[in-house]
Amino acid sequence: MENEINKAILEIRAGTGGDEAAMFAGDLLRMYQRYSEIKGWKFIIKDENGGALGGYKNVTAQIKGEGLYSELQNESGVHRVQRIPATEKQGRVHTSTASVAILPEVAETAININPNDLDVSTFRSSGPGGQNVNKVETAVRITHKPTGVVVACQSERSQAANKELAMKVLYAKLYEEKKRQQVDAVSDLRREQIGTADRSEKIRTYNFPQDRITDHRIGKKFSHIEKILDGTDFHKIVKAFQPPKL
Repeated sequence: MENEINKAILEIRAGTGGDEAAMFAGDLLRMYQRYSEIKGWKFIIKDENGGALGGYKNVTAQIKGEGLYSELQNESGVHRVQRIPATEKQGRVHTSTASVAILPEVAETAININPNDLDVSTFRSSGPGGQNVNKVETAVRITHKPTGVVVACQSERSQAANKELAMKVLYAKLYEEKKRQQVDAVSDLRREQIGTADRSEKIRTYNFPQDRITDHRIGKKFSHIEKILDGTDFHKIVKAFQPPKL
């Protein structure tokens, strides 16, 4: 059951919009991180690639907590922001995007990975962690050659620990790909009925000039963007996707 999944991988990638997209990716990360704190979930950043002016080009985190997947599973997709960037001199509204993926952690038995299909490399971490992290190649990058999926982890102080965590992310991403292929294999009629949950679809727009968030899947609008992005009112979006209580 989905509500029994208490471990997940969060992946956020900046999309169109350059530096502003990276800033928006950082805003989304903060939203999920602060909501996790409110819920009492454990939230750990595992890999990050910062933007030139702040935020992230891409960032991966691990979340642990009761019922987290049932609450966050609907966050997967392309998020769009409309606002005036801090670097905009003429006050024009720009549109940028960031993609979010919520991947349930799965048991190794759920996916069969041939060790010969893996290309494992190490590098020096650029993140926090002290001299050992920066001077020794403890960070790990793993490429799954058949699919081209690449994962990395640099948050731990030892190479072995980073490799273990990177493998967890890899299992989660390959499991999601397996599910996507299963959906693609069904008939066109059934696909129309159940949808594809394709993350390339735009799911939500954050319109700052109008202080309005619109979720395009359910046609619902939310006000007070800042309160939602700081996690305080994010529960309103979560609640909108929950079935009504009988």
